Amino acid sequence: MGLTDHCLCSSPFYGEDFYCEIPRSFRYLSFYIFDRDVFRRDSIIGKVAIQKEDLQKYHNRDTWFQLQHVDADSEVQGKVHLDLRLSEVITDTGIVCHKLAARIIECQGLPIVNGQCDPYATVTLAGPLRSEAKKTKVKRKTTNPQFDEVFYFEVTRPSSYSRKSHFDIEEEDVDKLEIRVDLWNASNLKFGDEFLGELRVPLMVLRASSCYDAWYFLQPRDNGSRSLKQDELGSLRLNVVYTEDHVFSSQYYSPLRDLLLKSADVEPVSASAAHILGEVCREKQEAAVPLVRLFLHCGRIVPFLSSIANAELKRTQDPNTIFRGNSLTSKCIDETMKLAGMHYLHVTLKPVIEEICQSHRPCEIDPVKLRDSDSLDNNMETLRQHVDRVFTAITTSGVSCPTVMCDIFFCLREAAAKRFQDDPDVRYTAVSGFIFLRFFAPAILSPNLFHLTPHHTDPQTSRTLTLISKTIQTLGSLSKSKSASFKESYMASFYEFFNEQKYGDAVKNFLDLISSSGRRDPKSVEQPILLKEGFMIKRAQGRKRFGMKNFKKRWFCLTNHEFTYRKCRGDQPLYSIPIENILAVEKLEEESFKMKNASNCVEARDWIDVLTKVSQCNQRRLTFYHPSAHLNGHWLCCRATSDTAPGCSPCTGGLPANIQLDIDGDRETERIYSLFSCYLGRLEKMQEACGSRSVYDGPEQEEYSAFVIDDPQETYKTLRQVIAAVGTLEQEHAQYRRDKFKKTKYGSQEHPIGDKSFQNYIQQQSECSTHSI
Repeated sequence: MGLTDHCLCSSPFYGEDFYCEIPRSFRYLSFYIFDRDVFRRDSIIGKVAIQKEDLQKYHNRDTWFQLQHVDADSEVQGKVHLDLRLSEVITDTGIVCHKLAARIIECQGLPIVNGQCDPYATVTLAGPLRSEAKKTKVKRKTTNPQFDEVFYFEVTRPSSYSRKSHFDIEEEDVDKLEIRVDLWNASNLKFGDEFLGELRVPLMVLRASSCYDAWYFLQPRDNGSRSLKQDELGSLRLNVVYTEDHVFSSQYYSPLRDLLLKSADVEPVSASAAHILGEVCREKQEAAVPLVRLFLHCGRIVPFLSSIANAELKRTQDPNTIFRGNSLTSKCIDETMKLAGMHYLHVTLKPVIEEICQSHRPCEIDPVKLRDSDSLDNNMETLRQHVDRVFTAITTSGVSCPTVMCDIFFCLREAAAKRFQDDPDVRYTAVSGFIFLRFFAPAILSPNLFHLTPHHTDPQTSRTLTLISKTIQTLGSLSKSKSASFKESYMASFYEFFNEQKYGDAVKNFLDLISSSGRRDPKSVEQPILLKEGFMIKRAQGRKRFGMKNFKKRWFCLTNHEFTYRKCRGDQPLYSIPIENILAVEKLEEESFKMKNASNCVEARDWIDVLTKVSQCNQRRLTFYHPSAHLNGHWLCCRATSDTAPGCSPCTGGLPANIQLDIDGDRETERIYSLFSCYLGRLEKMQEACGSRSVYDGPEQEEYSAFVIDDPQETYKTLRQVIAAVGTLEQEHAQYRRDKFKKTKYGSQEHPIGDKSFQNYIQQQSECSTHSI
């Protein structure tokens, strides 16, 4: 896990989040701290290693961890399969000897050291007065070596034989004997072979049975203990959130999943299961992540977000504060943009961000921070050019915005316009607050977190991106007093470059495009949004029996509702095509018509893009089309005679609007169940709050006031259904744990000896009864 480098700083602050999937069988979660020298070489300072079984102890808590040294003893990983057998051997003279057969079968998951892993093992029978070692062959280039070698050791040397108590003859000596297996990496370096780990097995394990076959986790020497002075290497502050879920097959989740998916149809939406989850979770983000992923997976994200956005707007009194708080609506839309919009973000910003990073030109405009060698005017001009490139990249990217984001923005625009009908700008600010403030601006500020750059940017480039992000954020806000929105006077001065009307118009055109929808709403309070207009050449359809299919120049106008043309701008439309009736938008072979459609290829491309954008959700879109004209009784492309013959060429996919997401709906439902189970106490408090509001009209208790409850009876009904569904799943999990406890063997390949998390699990199962709701 990497963190930003901080030059000449012994107490760096990182403030960065990392999200990753980890294998269920891991033993440690480790964080390594490196020091980078002037030659950009990295040397390790230390690490923090948290055992799997300790993660819950630190779950979602800021904790300081002392750094540990990194050496062979602290980097042990892997497991060993060992078989021990004790047998009696009677010599020719009648004397009994006990021989031990130690068979080292295989290892798994050994570490790679210095780019290689050529492991071998030494097997030692050790005691107070003896140490006898034997060695396996070296296995080349493998982290999972198959040894399958047997070593024999003489354990006891009694002077006489007694069948009654053959093992007790030298009992004290045997108790002190152990088998030690050490794993090594055969190195070609002059420093010798590298230690990979060890295990120690006392021979007392053979008391109950003469054979013992088990898997063991490798351990560090002396358990990796090393005395450290307090703060010898320093400390690292971490906040680790670790979740582990067991996911059942889909049918187990049907009751809870169905309850969640109908949330958009519940009136009021505050009484729905999804909204209740947002109310009981301590952080809205906890609820937003699995909810968004589940609703996206099931194709219900737009109606759900539309419902909770409308509910939030009803509670909002000032149009300047809509969607500004960390509400469930804001968090869910943020998460949706993060999932569905990542490809769009890369297509839009990555080329220009890479260009800015590579140019490495100074852009500091704060006079206090300006270096002696820098020119303020030159820096301002360079920064202005950067802002212009980023601004243009964003405002011309509307046709690439994913469909699901456009549909969400359309719902936000409509809801805000209905709620605040006297504010003409609210239809823009409702959308710009998300797309500029929460989507583009953070990505410009920290491009590495959005995978726009492979590494963290250097301090100078980071400062440049900060200034660009601030400016873009203000340009997108469409606030009436732009300069006043900056706390820094130098930013207000710089913003004077962008006070031209063209910037505001570009933002509005962009917002119009990404918040338009071909789905016509008869209840809409919005006027149709003009997306593009201009002259084009159209071919007559020949609708009359003897009509000519000639070409005429017409003024075309496209809104989010219809596509019209007229003789001249300002005339009444001659013909109108509803957006939902557009079946395909394709570029045709101009030579077959002997006429160009638009004035230039750029204009033609713009028309194709915007028409494709507004019609891409139409359900009756064609899959094939004719790329040529129908002349002299046949299609020039395929020679078919009927002018209604099906197309011969496949339609293009259009824009990458619908990005396929790899989401497991059952896993997300299991996560939601876990959250409900975790916050069961708050669910019960919410039930009490519903009862209190239904019975009393007076002041409510303070502990109940945190919940949004618009309809106590409907909310109480949903709460009962949620608790019942959670209780059913809890019973299934309890049964699974009981079955697992019966079937699992300590020392098996899945749970090797030394697996402390499994030991804790066994202890919990034996000490406490199963919890039920």
